Amino acid sequence: MEEENGYGGSSGPNLETSKAERSVWLMKCPVAVAKSWQNHPPSQPLSKVVFSINPLLPEDDPSHLQFTMEMSGTESVNMPKTYSLNMFKDFVPMCIFSETSEGDSVAMEGKVEHKFDMKPRHENIEEYGKLCRERTNKSSIKNRQIQVIENDCGLLMRPMPGMLGLISSSSKDKKRTQPVKQTDTKRTRRDRGELEDIMFKLFERQPNWALKQLVQETDQPAQFLKEILNELCVYNKRGANQGTYELKPEYKKSVEDTGAE
Repeated sequence: MEEENGYGGSSGPNLETSKAERSVWLMKCPVAVAKSWQNHPPSQPLSKVVFSINPLLPEDDPSHLQFTMEMSGTESVNMPKTYSLNMFKDFVPMCIFSETSEGDSVAMEGKVEHKFDMKPRHENIEEYGKLCRERTNKSSIKNRQIQVIENDCGLLMRPMPGMLGLISSSSKDKKRTQPVKQTDTKRTRRDRGELEDIMFKLFERQPNWALKQLVQETDQPAQFLKEILNELCVYNKRGANQGTYELKPEYKKSVEDTGAE
């Protein structure tokens, strides 16, 4: 017999559906904002959303409704304090779920009523440009260390006696061994913030890039790159740069300032 507000069976977790009809908002935020919220004290509010209506404009006008988010506190001095929230009208219906740390309970938190894209306001674009330059400078610092091997006679490089049977010197086996092509290897995703810094450096080199070129330059999965490009760039569907990506105006200005320095 199934339990109330869940699906039955002792083999899986129960699904709590008491909040299934609650309306929630889904917001895509920059990596810097997400990291700031993770380090924010839980007892204090994260931010404040200001909702304004212009009664002089028709309801179908994009400027009729405006959403602004004000951060309650930031770790970095150059962290923008105010952001614009652009609301999407057309998106796939979605629901929000949560899970306990033990994994024994899953709850439906509500249905997504509005979806937003978050970006710094025009008056904060200079601060955001400084933040991008800080991240670029940090990523350029090399943390690799060189270790000198004291025993330079090559003894540590020789195979142990028990490994001799695992190494084949047959010419036939060597012919069978073929190098793995780069296209067949599985690419590992980088940290999102680190990849954004690499993308900004590439667009400093040239303003337009094709997806295939960026995959070769970054050695990242194409689908993962598309997610980053949709946030940072505009895709040119026509014109002289057809089929290429270029930075959005708010990010292009910060990259130009970085190049000027």
